[in-house]
Amino acid sequence: MANADGILDGWLPDVHLDETGRTQSEEAARHLAEVRLRAMVTSPMERCRETAQFVAARKRKDLPIHTEVDLAECRYGEWSGMSVEVLRKEPLWEVVDRHPSAARFPGGESLGDMQARAVRAIRKWNRRLGENAAYVAVTHGDVIKAIIADALGLHLDLFQRLQIDPGSVSVIRYTQTRPQVACVNITGGDLSRFSPGRRRKNTGDDAPLSRRSS
Repeated sequence: MANADGILDGWLPDVHLDETGRTQSEEAARHLAEVRLRAMVTSPMERCRETAQFVAARKRKDLPIHTEVDLAECRYGEWSGMSVEVLRKEPLWEVVDRHPSAARFPGGESLGDMQARAVRAIRKWNRRLGENAAYVAVTHGDVIKAIIADALGLHLDLFQRLQIDPGSVSVIRYTQTRPQVACVNITGGDLSRFSPGRRRKNTGDDAPLSRRSS
């Protein structure tokens, strides 16, 4: 939700990866190097597009990189650019923490709306890229938690129980009957086992290797 300085970046422009973020992106790219990808889909935020470039650099030169606005960070509205230390004193902070489905940021969007658009985007790209396609979705921590919560059948009020670290990889397979969460918050190791053709039979379509970039 916040960057390393404890600031909510949200949709603020010109927010780029710092040295730590670049290192984390390079590590994630290394872990994904052997995964056979159909495409990459990224939030329009600069920090996500930069992360996507790190991953793409280890892939074939013609790997498509698509920008998906519905995978962008939550619109924090008036909270954008404010420090967490200040925001913790706001009554809404406790709602975000304990009852996020009821939280709407002043001048921004609700967490429920954010989840709905993000899940809609993932479903759209699953259909567009087709059966047995593996792809990387580069997006933000709260967005990833919301997508995973939906895949697990968790109410949005429970999504804060999930931990998504910067530079981590989470894998969801979408089958004809249900999503299957294969792993969450992986920060190391070879992920080639998630390439199409190396997974178990009868599990349906591979879905995004969703990553946090900020």
